[in-house]
Amino acid sequence: MAGKHTLTIIKPDAFGAAKAGNIIALLEARGFRVRAARVMHLTKQQAGEFYAVHRERPFYGELVDFMTSGACMPMVLEKPNAVVALRDAIGATDPAEAAAGTVRKLYAESKGRNAIHASDSDDNAGREARFFFAETDLIY
Repeated sequence: MAGKHTLTIIKPDAFGAAKAGNIIALLEARGFRVRAARVMHLTKQQAGEFYAVHRERPFYGELVDFMTSGACMPMVLEKPNAVVALRDAIGATDPAEAAAGTVRKLYAESKGRNAIHASDSDDNAGREARFFFAETDLIY
């Protein structure tokens, strides 16, 4: 997956507010191709495992609660230099600081309810994609 694939999750706030289609359209307009996608409702255990890297941070419990509050949509996206390109497309974590035209500027409610997750490295993109998808789920 390194290089041209990354993982994103349309979070419960955006998915529940019927913003998923707009977000996918924005990402496709930026040159991403969806290679795998599913809609699911994370359990506390799944969300806790996925965000385990943040376990010692003060926002961990709130993040797990938020990610289990409704359906979300994990996706594997393809584009050259995918991790960097996606992080550019989604904007800063705080939508007040996000650039115009980015996912978070357009669709996020707040720093905590920020519409979308994006992997932060090629290694994490591979690990995170395997959390949600088997190799046989991926369409290349």
